[in-house]
Amino acid sequence: MAGFTDKVKIKLISGRGGNGMVAWRREKYVDKGGPAGGDGGRGGDVYLIADEDMTTLTDFTFQSVFKAQNGENGRGKNQHGACGKDLYIKVPIGTVVRDIETNKIIADLNVAEQTVLVAKGGRGGRGNARFATPQKRAPQFCEPGEPSVERFLELELKLIADIGLLGMPNAGKSTLISVISSAKPKIADYPFTTLVPNLGVVKKPTGDGFVVADIPGLIEGASEGTGLGHEFLRHVERCRFLIHVVDLTSVNPLNNYNLINEELKKHDEKLSERYQVVVLNKIDAVDEEYINLIKSEFEKVAEDIFLISAVTQKGIKELLNFLYKKVDEIEKPEIIIETEEDTGAFDNDDSSFVIYKTDKNEYTIDGGKLIRLANVTDSQNFEQIKRFQNIMDSMGVFEALAQAGVKDGDIVKVGHIVFDYYSYNV
Repeated sequence: MAGFTDKVKIKLISGRGGNGMVAWRREKYVDKGGPAGGDGGRGGDVYLIADEDMTTLTDFTFQSVFKAQNGENGRGKNQHGACGKDLYIKVPIGTVVRDIETNKIIADLNVAEQTVLVAKGGRGGRGNARFATPQKRAPQFCEPGEPSVERFLELELKLIADIGLLGMPNAGKSTLISVISSAKPKIADYPFTTLVPNLGVVKKPTGDGFVVADIPGLIEGASEGTGLGHEFLRHVERCRFLIHVVDLTSVNPLNNYNLINEELKKHDEKLSERYQVVVLNKIDAVDEEYINLIKSEFEKVAEDIFLISAVTQKGIKELLNFLYKKVDEIEKPEIIIETEEDTGAFDNDDSSFVIYKTDKNEYTIDGGKLIRLANVTDSQNFEQIKRFQNIMDSMGVFEALAQAGVKDGDIVKVGHIVFDYYSYNV
């Protein structure tokens, strides 16, 4: 599991809606064919979906920008543009989603196949055929498609495991998980902690199994950010119970046990109350008298204690038989992460605009909706220009121009459309 990643930032872009079309029926023998411009297609939505086959967010370090397909523009003969394909992004089960801009938690994907919409595609614009009425039989205009939604999200993974392994660096957690499960972590005899969590599936005699997570070793001050262990404390929050691995060859085993429990308490009061199985490891490296002495000390603070040697596998069978029963007895804790209504997924309102004075007598207007309207407006068509200016008026553009100091005869530019300003436009 080298390269384990449990927190990433990504950018999502939904599909832009296609523009409507201005077109006319021109078939032979069809008298007064009328408007025939089709609608633009809807832009693709962006979804996050929990995938049980993923265990890390590492893939997002190689790709962090995701874009759904745009809708196609409408065509003549009342042909609508094709809708953009929706984009489904797979994330591990246990992923918490936060909107970086608002700092709101918008989803907790803790069930396989759970899906959440995070960016809605833009609606397709209507073609001129949609604007025909008995009074207005030949509309010369269409609508632009709605813009895409762009969002920056943070994904944070909280591993979904049944049992969490805790212990000081070099306590033997990696060796233990390699013995009892299918996990194959890198193991070496050094006084430093494992750099990444390791997940292993333990098979039960009944054929099913449970997941064990080897959490990187904690040290004193971990809850305040010291060492690496604090980065992974979140991964024990969803465990049914904990296995606390204690190194019998350390200077003060009981003190190490107390230090880690104190760090758990500082991180989350409920974690310190989570049921723990104490595993005194490395009994092959100390004499029996010392083992009995340390065990008697732990019997004062812990209920279930097991003596093992992960290297020689002594005591492993008894430990496993106990775990088989305990994992069925203890239910997973109900972790409720408060989420807020996600209005950002539908935030494709780009009606705001900015006015720049680009020359002595020239003003340029920039704004998503206005630029999109300009893109579907024929500057040589009087009816289209009139409708465009009516929309500008309803949006308060002319009032804003007056406040910006525009004078009669000044030039106003919106995209490719250029016209002279006169106060009667207001």
